[in-house]
Amino acid sequence: MEALIALIIATLTGSGVYLALRARTFPVVLGLTLLSYAVNLFLFVMGRLTVGEPPVIDAAAAGYADPLPQALVLTAIVIGFAMTAFVIVLALKARSELGSDHVDGREEA
Repeated sequence: MEALIALIIATLTGSGVYLALRARTFPVVLGLTLLSYAVNLFLFVMGRLTVGEPPVIDAAAAGYADPLPQALVLTAIVIGFAMTAFVIVLALKARSELGSDHVDGREEA
């Protein structure tokens, strides 16, 4: 199971880096989104999710679930959504002003 999760994270990261290095703005936005998904999945998996345990340490409980990875992923989801919305608006503004959707503002030769 660990190998499968590692393969999924590696695929998301590789695809995100590949798309982030493209010349057009939409693949760059999609690449950044895939990278944020990979980071969120990595943080969530590193937290060692335990099922049926309370998220706080209690004297009566035998074990507990670590709430920090869950809080980090929730915060990262909100920040990732805000970043994606900002980059889309920025790309639309650049497209309207420059007349091109290339990241450098020039058409390919």
